[in-house]
Amino acid sequence: MRRRSISAATTLAVVLSSAVLAAGSAGVAVADSATVLPVESVGDIVVDGAHQRVYVSDPSGGKIVVTDYAGTVKATLTGLSGVRGLALSADSGQVYAAVKNANRIISVETGTYSETSSYPLGVAPGDLEVVDGRIWFGYGSDFGSLDVSGAEPVVHLSQRGDVNFFGGNTLLGADPADPNVLVAGAGGGLAVYDLSADGAVLRAKGDMDTAVKQLDLTPDGKQVLTSWGSPGSGYGIGAYSATDLTAQTGYPIDSYPNAVRVAPDGSIAGGSFSWYEPDVHIIRPGGTTPVREYDFPNTGTSSGADTLVDGALAWAPDSSRVFAVSVNTGGVFTLRALTDPAKELPALKVTAPVKAERAKKLTVTGRLTSATPLPAGTALKVTRADLESPGGKVLAPVKTKADGSFAFTDVPPAGGKVTYRVFFAGDAGHAATVGSDVVAVSRKATALSVTNNGKLYAYGKDVTFTAHLGATYKNRTVAIYVDPAGSDKPKKLVKNAKVNSQGNLSVVVDMTRDTAVTAVFAGDSRSADKTAKSTAGAYAKVSTTVSRHYKTGRIGSTTYSYFRKNTDPLFTTTMNYYAGRQQRLQVQVYYQGSWYDSGSQYFPVGTSGKSAVTLEAPGEAGIRARIRSSYIDGSSGDNVNATTHGAWKYIVFTN
Repeated sequence: MRRRSISAATTLAVVLSSAVLAAGSAGVAVADSATVLPVESVGDIVVDGAHQRVYVSDPSGGKIVVTDYAGTVKATLTGLSGVRGLALSADSGQVYAAVKNANRIISVETGTYSETSSYPLGVAPGDLEVVDGRIWFGYGSDFGSLDVSGAEPVVHLSQRGDVNFFGGNTLLGADPADPNVLVAGAGGGLAVYDLSADGAVLRAKGDMDTAVKQLDLTPDGKQVLTSWGSPGSGYGIGAYSATDLTAQTGYPIDSYPNAVRVAPDGSIAGGSFSWYEPDVHIIRPGGTTPVREYDFPNTGTSSGADTLVDGALAWAPDSSRVFAVSVNTGGVFTLRALTDPAKELPALKVTAPVKAERAKKLTVTGRLTSATPLPAGTALKVTRADLESPGGKVLAPVKTKADGSFAFTDVPPAGGKVTYRVFFAGDAGHAATVGSDVVAVSRKATALSVTNNGKLYAYGKDVTFTAHLGATYKNRTVAIYVDPAGSDKPKKLVKNAKVNSQGNLSVVVDMTRDTAVTAVFAGDSRSADKTAKSTAGAYAKVSTTVSRHYKTGRIGSTTYSYFRKNTDPLFTTTMNYYAGRQQRLQVQVYYQGSWYDSGSQYFPVGTSGKSAVTLEAPGEAGIRARIRSSYIDGSSGDNVNATTHGAWKYIVFTN
């Protein structure tokens, strides 16, 4: 009962959502927590109440992870191949671990998390229980004991006696309140043993369902509980007389039960493998049906929710918490701490207006309900969280009416998202819970603009962009982001500061690419948030040189490069580089007083920003032509710059 063994670390997961546990009955438990565990599998879980630590074994990862009650990892013990069963010594000084693949049990000092001893067994141990000062371990279809109280450890094997445990993986159950009794079972066989100095003496034997994953014994020593009901009884926790193993009325829970643990006060935690139903079910001492149920959220990638790992339940020794390990479809394991599990979780519904005006009265209503009704006049704490009080401001408390309903009024001083939270502190039979609702409270519209939208600039020009912020209540800070075109240069915050007395804040941008400049005002309690954007273009840097000509000269007012009729001109274009960029080379021919297109073609621009193209000579004299290199936005391989045409270069062919 204090150490919990798990028959198999299931990798069957089931799915997605928040890392926080949601209660099956409406309402949110105040102190429940959930933390992802750094494990590949889960073999067992045991709680050390003296040090408030939780031990989780990971057979696949060959390690034990130690956390505090909140799930924060405090230590990791490695090199323990196949480690599975865990058990805590009566004085909480040692945790024993069954290292199955090494055929041994190790002891870990709980104050230092250091391995203190290693005990070879000659068999592969699985489930563990500490009873009457000895460590009892299941192995295959049998079980044995390890006594470390003397000068030398003593191992006794083959303790099952005249009982058939088919299928191996013998499960064990015990309770510290009854230190001379051990329960064992496997493959449909179940037995109760009285323990003496000589070993285990069979008290009774019987049958259980073959689907059982876990066994336990009630603190009064009267009942044996199994994680699956007695044969033919349907879904639920099975119950048997500890005297003769006759079947008794069990405890119905949801489909596919896979865990059972009894708290020191007699409360029962039952687990079930359920994608769409609650996963953990709490039954109070003397009760027959769950008083509280927990439905795990969906943190995976399919339609069903996370599921309970087989046998992964453990009570804190003071019965204040149940610890459970869930797994999702991605094989992510989460340690969930369920606080005050044996208390009813009331439903606390809070309803506020969807929208409201700032500084005008609004009314919030709600209802507190529970299976065991709470009395009229139950006090509830109320807080309001807004932009001026993000941590929440305590308002006047409110009391419930006879039907659990309540109402209060408020005048929200701040606009924006306003959250009203109502808290029930809990009582002896009810867990603490909280409900909330959100109101969108009006704020005054804010004027914000950025200069230069739609303008085009020469390559490399330093351009000043100015954001202008209109009147606001308190906040005068504007953030300016610069986002150059192209996937290689991400959006970047370049200034976050207060505007000047004219409401202006400026940045200078080196315009080598098309650029979006965005100004963001976060708003304040009376002024709405606002975003303004200006997109300006930058021309590409384009130039072309001509070579292989024998001279230059003018024809009219135009300078030409002269080529022999059989010399191929070479045109070298320089352009600012971008991955995959091409320049368009256009050729026109002069004929009878006019220029006519002769064609164009795109050529790659190298990483150096150069593109050299040879034009084939015509082989005859008297031909005049001109060429031009251009960057065409969207056609030159990218859209980083605005369309830019270089200067025409004129050539003439002579004899």
